[in-house]
This record gives sequence, structure tokens and C-alpha cells, in this order.
Amino acid sequence: MTSRLGLAACAAVLALALTACTPSASVPGTAPRAGPTAPASPSTAPASPSAPPPAATVSAASLQHIVVIVDENKPAGSIIGNPDAPYLNQLAQSGALASRYSAVAHPSLPNYLALTSGTTGGITSDCNPPGGSCLITGPNLPQELDRAGRSWRMYAENMPAPCTTANTRLYAVKHNPFLYYPSVTSDPGYCASHDVPYSQFGADLASAASLPDFSFISPNLCDDMHDCSVAAGDAWLRANVPPILASPAFTTQRSLLVVTFDEGDASDNTVACVFAGPAARQHAASAAQYTHYSLLRTIEEAWGLNPLTGDDAAATALTPMLQ
Repeated sequence: MTSRLGLAACAAVLALALTACTPSASVPGTAPRAGPTAPASPSTAPASPSAPPPAATVSAASLQHIVVIVDENKPAGSIIGNPDAPYLNQLAQSGALASRYSAVAHPSLPNYLALTSGTTGGITSDCNPPGGSCLITGPNLPQELDRAGRSWRMYAENMPAPCTTANTRLYAVKHNPFLYYPSVTSDPGYCASHDVPYSQFGADLASAASLPDFSFISPNLCDDMHDCSVAAGDAWLRANVPPILASPAFTTQRSLLVVTFDEGDASDNTVACVFAGPAARQHAASAAQYTHYSLLRTIEEAWGLNPLTGDDAAATALTPMLQ
């Protein structure tokens, strides 16, 4: 009798083990997992709140438009937390802020060149391009954008006419880096269609199709805070940034607005760098060390462009500030 009970118990244990190893039946109505993952249903359990958000991955299709606005000569400490810059601080709080972002040189021009060519080209002054003594003949961002089939345009506020290489009271050539590239200026027609007064920006902003993939904006010498106050520059941003964020390119596509400064005055040359728009991570801040080369690297990674120099190739992209 005892052995029969023992055999029955063993049989029961064996049956339970076999049941545990048998794949469970699929839930009726559940789609198979072969192929691309389907969107999660409302009943799907959310990720653990303790898990950090995944790092953003930039791909050639992830950003449709990038608009960069460069202001002037203010260290981060003069902007972030300054009550005279309420609008830019609002952008920094609602979007993403790089708190340790640095310019790469002094004065202005080398920083603009670094942002758009990956090098200062050995230029250490705010020289003007005419005469051939102040040019960057190596590769540059416009060339890479052209090769990739990406459109681009420089918008300079108060520039009298396209491709103007002479300073005026409010327009400074040193804030228009594309005029330092012979690949841009050697063809007058090409230059005139790509390096234009800021007055054209409003019309280009009217549709996602007319806005270039890459836009670089230089406010005039007052509106960029170079000759005027932080409050004056912030007022310009308050008037000009909302139309960008409300434009078709930013309301129907994954686009990015960047506001930064050419240089600061602290020993570490730290300046503010703010991401806004649908591609910017909301209410975020990154304390990683970045430079102007990092912003160029971010653009290159977004659109599958090759690095222009060793400086941008080695730079850390600002992908943690994207969503």
C-alpha cells in the first residue's frame, strides 16, 4: 500500500513538472510578435518609474529641421537665472539646457567657424573675408549638407543684401561664417540663394517645405546682446522664437531649435545652450561637458554626415538633450 501511494505521489510531481515546461497558450486577440513590434496596448504595464529614460538616438530620419540662433558675448552665468532674460530661461526650463557647454576660442569669429566647419582654421581675430587672407578652404558644413541632399540657409539680420561682406552699423560680417568659405562665395548665384537677409526668414517659415533643413540665424548687433542689453536680446527672442515653434515645420514635424552664444568671458568660456521644439527633451538638463564642436557633431549624427575634422569627430554629441 505504501509503495502504491509513493508511486502516485511521484506521478503527480512528474505531471506538474511537465505542465510547467509546456508553453502557455496565446491570449485570444493578441498579435504575434513576428516582425516589427506593434504599439503597446493600453493594458501594457508601464516601465518601472525608477528606470532612467533611454538615451535619445539620432538617426537620419529623426530630425526634419534644425534652426540655430547664435547670440553674443555672454557667459552662462549672465543668462541662466538672470531676471533680465525671462523668455530664454523659460525656454531652458521647458526644453533642455546644457549647463557645461563651452565656446572654443576668443573672439567671435573663430567660434562661428568652429560651429560650421569643425575648425577655427588658425584664425584668431574678427577679420573680414575680402582679400583672401581670412578664409577657410577646408571642408565645411554647407558642402556636407549639399552632398547629403539637405537644404540650408544663413539668415543675417540687417544684412543689406545677400552675401554682403562689408560691415554696417548693425550687421557684422564676423557673425556670418558662411562668407568665409570660398565653396560658398565663389559662385555668386549659389551664395545669393543661401546667404540672405533675415527679412526672408518669415516667408521661408510659412511652410515645412519652404523652410530649409538647416537654418542659421544671426540677429543684429543689438538684438544678439553684443551692443545692447540682455533684456533687449531676450525681447528679440520673445518676439521671434514663438513663430518658429508655431510654424508647420515645428508643429507637424520633428524639428529642433537651438539657442546658444558665440563666447563667454569666464575662464572656462561657458555659455548657455538651450534646445527647444518637439525634438528637445522636456524639462531636462545635461551636466556633461560639451563645446561648439558638440553641436556640430549633433547635426552630423542627425543626418548621417561625416565629421569634418578631428575636433568634431572627437566631440560628444548632445543626444541626451533630445527625445
